[in-house]
Amino acid sequence: MKSGKSVTITDPTMTRFLMSLAESVDLVKYAFENAETGDLFVRKAPASTIETLALALGELFGVNLAIDTIGFRHGEKLYESLLSVEERAYAQDHGDYYRVPLDTRDLNYEVFFEQGQSRPESLEAYTSHNTQRLSVEGVKELLLTTA
Repeated sequence: MKSGKSVTITDPTMTRFLMSLAESVDLVKYAFENAETGDLFVRKAPASTIETLALALGELFGVNLAIDTIGFRHGEKLYESLLSVEERAYAQDHGDYYRVPLDTRDLNYEVFFEQGQSRPESLEAYTSHNTQRLSVEGVKELLLTTA
């Protein structure tokens, strides 16, 4: 990028979660202080398209960025998924985090034959595609916190 060469990206609309080092440390600290055995903690983080990330880096480096889109590689995903629909159904909202407690149900399914179990109908997985999306300025601001 700094040498003036074009940057190759597979798909400009691909999204990824972004988290600063300080936010990562805070997540570990929060989980350590609040977790029970088997808990899963996920930080509610913003995301960016790969194109937005490249443009933000270009602006931070002060270069006129050329981007070449080369297409998907085998096995590459359009977005990241941090919680499945099933995990989200049991997740507890802890402000900046989701807590997914350990599933301690046993294999006795008798109760489900008698009464079943309900879950919200409009629940989605938690992905980089359906979270807060950062602009170029937002990505630059987050990147500058790592300096």
